[in-house]
Amino acid sequence: MQPTRLSILGVGLLGGSIGLACRAGTKPFHIMGYGHRRASLDKAREFSAIDEAYDDPAAAVRESDFVILCTPVGQFLPILRQIAPALKPGALVTDVGSTKRSVVRAAAELLPPTVHFVGSHPIAGSEKRGVEFARADLFDKALCIITPTPHTNPEALDQVESFWKTLGMRLTRLTPEEHDRFLADVSHLPHAVAAALIGMQSDAALALAGKGFLDATRIAGGDGGLWRDIFHDNADNLRDSIKRLRDQLDRLDRLLDPKQGRELSTWLDQTAARRELLLRQKLGEVTPD
Repeated sequence: MQPTRLSILGVGLLGGSIGLACRAGTKPFHIMGYGHRRASLDKAREFSAIDEAYDDPAAAVRESDFVILCTPVGQFLPILRQIAPALKPGALVTDVGSTKRSVVRAAAELLPPTVHFVGSHPIAGSEKRGVEFARADLFDKALCIITPTPHTNPEALDQVESFWKTLGMRLTRLTPEEHDRFLADVSHLPHAVAAALIGMQSDAALALAGKGFLDATRIAGGDGGLWRDIFHDNADNLRDSIKRLRDQLDRLDRLLDPKQGRELSTWLDQTAARRELLLRQKLGEVTPD
């Protein structure tokens, strides 16, 4: 049976965009929204991202078929504890978190056996936060990573994947461990580096910054509390990513020797070519091997 009552726990950019995308689709959903700030809930209702507003997550999920955790990852554990007794048998629960091992583990420990959890991570959004930045097309053609385990219910997995497809997303599957390892490299480390690039600058240098610097540090504008939770939750993988970045910077340091000019050019050309290939893959001009 396809879900018709949807609960969005956290009606910010992602949660609000899910609500708007559901409104724009062909499937009828009655949408309950949870948030801890009344102003955000009022905005979500004003923008038609939700039908009902709750400041209690347990109340927001009663009689719901499908629940999506859209709060910062640091809030997943207490919210799962609160909603577990209120979920009806057969309910599906997923999330949009940037880390997966902890939420998959917590859901397995806290949710009743009659409720099915499937981890999700839609690779969408921006450094902005808040329902006022929500868009119905935010997920269109973007990638969603699904993280099933050997214990995942097959029917629940199919339904969660079907939901993201209705929002226009492309899908891939990873284990929770693979997800956290890979995302440390391509998401968490870049944010940390962007923040470090801002942090190392003097005021005099920043006054001279151009568009290239702003492009390279755009993601440093994200919410500090949200990214703190992600960094702490995936600290082991992030530390490994930092070590491998240091190895690359040490290599660059050695190549700054004037005698290493040819090798430096080769290194720069290789990285430029690799980025160009990545860009062409993202644009659909070529397919990965």
